[in-house]
Amino acid sequence: MAGWHSCDVTPPGGLLNAIADARAELIALCERGLEWRSDWPNRRADATALRPAAVLVLFGVLDAVPARTGGAVPGDLDVLLLRRAATLGSHAGQIAFPGGRLEASDSGPIAGALREAYEETGVEVDGIEPLGTLPPMPVPVSRHLVTPVPAWWTRPSEVAAVDHDESVDVFRVPVAEMLDPANRAITQLTFSGRTYRSPAFTVGGRLVWGVTALVLARMFDELGWAEPWNHERIVEPDDL
Repeated sequence: MAGWHSCDVTPPGGLLNAIADARAELIALCERGLEWRSDWPNRRADATALRPAAVLVLFGVLDAVPARTGGAVPGDLDVLLLRRAATLGSHAGQIAFPGGRLEASDSGPIAGALREAYEETGVEVDGIEPLGTLPPMPVPVSRHLVTPVPAWWTRPSEVAAVDHDESVDVFRVPVAEMLDPANRAITQLTFSGRTYRSPAFTVGGRLVWGVTALVLARMFDELGWAEPWNHERIVEPDDL
C-alpha cells in the first residue's frame, strides 16, 4: 500500500478522547446534515436524470502520529483515498473516495459504498462502522447523484488497488495535514461558459480536487475543523 499505513493499536488516553470526539462529531454531522455550496454548477442539475451512486468517506487512526499536531483534530486521524485510473471515462486520474454507482442488489447508499470500497481496495468491510449518510450531491459531469457515507475504521486492514482498470493507487492521508493552511488551495473550473472556484488540497505531492475536495472541505467547515487559509492560492492539476 502506498502512502501512510496503519495497524490495529490502542492510542494513549488523551489521544483516545480526541479520537472519540472526532467520531462523535462525524456522527452528529450525519444526523443534522449540511447544505452543499449553492454557487456550484451541480446545484442546478436535474437530480431525476442522474444515476444514484455512493462514496465511502472512511476515517481511521494511523499507527504513527504525523509531524503536524495540534489544531482541531488529533494528529493521527486520517481518511482513505485512491487515485482513479487515467483510462476512465470520467474523473480520470483524479484522487477520489472509494465508491461508485449503486447496483440493484444494494440495499442503499451505505451497502453500495461498502461494496464498492471492497471491490476497489480490498478493505475488510466488517472492520468498518458506517456513521450515517450526508445529503446526495449532484455531479452532472459524470451524470451521478452521489451520496457520501462517512464511516469509521474500527479494525484497519490492508488495502491496495484491486482492479487497475478502476484505480491505480490507494493511500491514507492525515486529516491534520489536509487542514494545514499551507496545503489548502483553489482550483478553477469552466462549466457552461462560467468559471467556478472550488477548494483543493495539496498533500504529499498529490492534488486532491473536484468532488472529493468539495465534500471534504464542506465537511471540515461544518465540523469546525477548518483553519484560516489563503483562498487566493490557485493551483491547476498539472502543477504537481
